[in-house]
Amino acid sequence: MGFKALGLETYPAAEAQEAGRILRSLTREHDDYAIIYIEENLAAQLSHEIEKFKDSPTPAIILIPGREGSLGLGQDALRSAVERAVGTNILGD
Repeated sequence: MGFKALGLETYPAAEAQEAGRILRSLTREHDDYAIIYIEENLAAQLSHEIEKFKDSPTPAIILIPGREGSLGLGQDALRSAVERAVGTNILGD
C-alpha cells in the first residue's frame, strides 16, 4: 500500500510462482521498468530468475523486507553488487 500511495505501480503476488510470472512479464513485455522491488521471501524462491539481471543496468531488482521482517537477502545482494563494482567490500560486515 505504501508504494501505491507514492504513485508506483504494484503487482501483488502471494506465491513465488505468481511473482515469477509477473517478473517475467515485466522484464520481457515491458522495457520501461528501471527498478523492480521484490519482497525477500519471494525473491528467495526466485533467485534463478533474479540472477539473470545482476549484471544488467536495468531493471535493477531491489529486495525489500516483507511483513515478516528482513531475511538479510537485500543487504547481501547490495554488498555483492558493491563488491563487483568496486572490487572489495567497502560496506563492512
